[in-house]
Amino acid sequence: MAKTVRKIQQPVALLPKKKRVAAYARVSSGKDAMLHSLSTQVSYYSEYIQRNSNWEFAGVYADEALTGTKDMRPEFQRMLADCRAGKIDVIITKSISRFARNTVTLLETTRELKALGIDVYFEEQNIHTISGEGEMILTLLACVAQEESRATSENCKWRIREQFKNGETANWRFLYGYRIQQGEVFIDESEAVIVRRIFDEYLSGDGAYRIANRLCANGIPSYYGGEWTAKRVYAVLKNEKYTGNALLQKAYVTDHLTKKKVKNKGELPRYYAEGTHPAIIEMEQFEAVQKRLAAANEKANAKGDHAKRYPFSGMIHCGQCGSYYRRKTNRGRHYWNCSTYLTKGTAACQAKQIPEDTLIDLTNQVLGIPTFDEDIFRKQISAIYVPAPNKIIFNFTNGSRVEAEWKDRSRSESWTDEMRQAARENTLRRCEQWQRT
Repeated sequence: MAKTVRKIQQPVALLPKKKRVAAYARVSSGKDAMLHSLSTQVSYYSEYIQRNSNWEFAGVYADEALTGTKDMRPEFQRMLADCRAGKIDVIITKSISRFARNTVTLLETTRELKALGIDVYFEEQNIHTISGEGEMILTLLACVAQEESRATSENCKWRIREQFKNGETANWRFLYGYRIQQGEVFIDESEAVIVRRIFDEYLSGDGAYRIANRLCANGIPSYYGGEWTAKRVYAVLKNEKYTGNALLQKAYVTDHLTKKKVKNKGELPRYYAEGTHPAIIEMEQFEAVQKRLAAANEKANAKGDHAKRYPFSGMIHCGQCGSYYRRKTNRGRHYWNCSTYLTKGTAACQAKQIPEDTLIDLTNQVLGIPTFDEDIFRKQISAIYVPAPNKIIFNFTNGSRVEAEWKDRSRSESWTDEMRQAARENTLRRCEQWQRT
């Protein structure tokens, strides 16, 4: 049998694929010198990556003036998202402390990237995470970086608390109505006028919501050019610094990793420093406002137990603005309205009110019960959303959801027996008056 020999053609060798290389940079201070350093880093890495013919430039991700915790860094998160999307092969960064100061965060992130086949190169430490010994060395160095961060944080806390003891206000950054330059506090008359107006209007009987709405209607900007809200009005009314005095250490940072600031409820000493800066509000006026605020707070607390009797309180969310619905009574009937609509009107939110009896009927239908039972309601329903007029979504505690709709009642159907009787009596009175005349 004749043999057949066939020559196998060798495939043409493909050119090696270029690695897609990105860089990450971060500075932890908002000072001009630091931001200039960040700009320099971005330029350096852009040129450094593009000079290598075996690399493809995948971008520079840079965070300004933020902490070393990854969740608070938008550019860091964007870089991780691009890594998961397969857009990056290598990440170059200056040092471990620039990448993360939390050992757990660092290891979790580098391990995830390694599983994706992505190498992180730390220039100062000369470590590639993709290598076998990379993680061991990285763990040791990360612990050192974390301890350095803790020591720096403790030193900063000590310095700030010593300033508090001496009544110093050097750590202030911003206060509406004032300008702060190199630790010196000056009154900004353009904003101080608004502060005085807020105090005057509140003492004249206006509430925080009404004051905020009026300021917005007048086109007056709030903090950093934002919109006035009741919360911001209250913040002004409660701030003792407008009297020229300062209550120091009202809040503190829990730890150097999370940077979470919490209200000081006695965990640390507080200090009241008098005459630290020029006053905008007289002490007598400030104290009068505090008395009215305390009376309003006491009244609200007295109503608290009554408000808790409403099963739908804190359960209904507006789909247009995200606010909660509140209960209102009109001519003997109860309705649930969006709180934004109630305080700011249709210009802010156009959500429709829901009659309480309609809300109860719909709830009974989705729960399959003949009459409303608050215990069953609380156990099975976690939240209620109103995405559009005449539509409600019930979210169940087991994760399921049910949509329901209702039709508006006609005017005649919405009248109660009491309302009809009152209308008849009113008509009779008018007839009697007409006959006498």
